Amino acid sequence: MELNPDYIVGLVDGEGSFTAYVKDPDSKKKVQRRTKVEPRFFLKLIEKDKEILYELKKFFGCGNVYFQKDKRANHQDCYRFEVANRNDLEKIIIPFFKSNSLRLRSKNGDFEIFCRILEMVMKKDHLKESGLRKIYILKQKMH
Repeated sequence: MELNPDYIVGLVDGEGSFTAYVKDPDSKKKVQRRTKVEPRFFLKLIEKDKEILYELKKFFGCGNVYFQKDKRANHQDCYRFEVANRNDLEKIIIPFFKSNSLRLRSKNGDFEIFCRILEMVMKKDHLKESGLRKIYILKQKMH
């Protein structure tokens, strides 16, 4: 199977996600994460379609494919292609989706916020309380 940009955009519009795990700056609870902000791009598919995820990994030349168990009733186990490396997000994933626009308005909105969050992280804004707070507020606007 040879993936092309239009196919990838359609797949990501339907099954992909641009997100960031962001520590709540007001939380007193100890969080297990290593960092305060973790931007991620991922796509989940059911097990029988996992080959597509391996093709995505090959297409982008980055990321990993993981098995993801789902214990919820009426849900299947799935596989997840994920890119968490900040340099890969900045130099590979973001340029691809800037050149190949997502078609769903909500997904495109999440992508734009994701880009702003990653830009702030790359400038190390997340290491200051004011920057972390701004990132946390941006994250709340994502679906």
